[in-house]
Amino acid sequence: MSEVKPFVTLVGAGPGDPDLITLKGIKAIKEADVILYDALVNEEILSYAKPSCTKIYVGKRAERLSTSQDYINKLLVDYALTHGHVVRLKGGDPFVFGRGGEELDYVHKFDIPTAVVPGISSSVGLTGLQQIPLTYRGISESFWVITGSTSDGRLSDDLYHAVKTNATVVVLMGYSKLHQIIELYRENGKRDLPIALIQNGSLENERLAIGTIDTIIEQVNKNLVGVPAIIVLGEVVAKHQSFQKLKQEIQHLEA
Repeated sequence: MSEVKPFVTLVGAGPGDPDLITLKGIKAIKEADVILYDALVNEEILSYAKPSCTKIYVGKRAERLSTSQDYINKLLVDYALTHGHVVRLKGGDPFVFGRGGEELDYVHKFDIPTAVVPGISSSVGLTGLQQIPLTYRGISESFWVITGSTSDGRLSDDLYHAVKTNATVVVLMGYSKLHQIIELYRENGKRDLPIALIQNGSLENERLAIGTIDTIIEQVNKNLVGVPAIIVLGEVVAKHQSFQKLKQEIQHLEA
């Protein structure tokens, strides 16, 4: 019996569409002895795994955690020591609110070698697919990616800083905080700021709501947008093809 060589690879699966995973990510999946995959991973990607590969669902979603992080950490080490190459397959990018750093820290305690294959984060992938530029000359010089779900349930302190800038702000895992975010922007005099919500981005059941701070709730309800969704705030959202049409409709109703 050959000696087991423990190894852990974090692989970013991208924002949902299975075609958006990298070639290097597919290569790692093909080589894996065990795959631990998240709820937001498109299961079509698992078809690249070899027949002998053990596939384990460790579903984790924002606001609906079903597998504890401590348990996942333990599985990574246990399977690496007993089976060999473990691929930790995570939605988006492992290091963008994916707890990839925490998992590596734990694995390194056992002197297990590791590697990382970056993935397309929903923060840049879904906005790109919707043709919303995160930066645009003369409009936005930077973008912030902020969590909407802090460990203690508060709105992130970074949002209170970001709202005072002209930066584009992308909020991940923030749907449950939408009303608080809207109120924060209103308090800072940004009632007319364009905002978009993208649910199930890159997939066939994708839903989109676009409006302003003052109109977005109506648009979210009209388009039945829910979780999982990202929130995009900033003048660049007006570059979306549907925004100008929506703006004209609002002006017509107000006239």
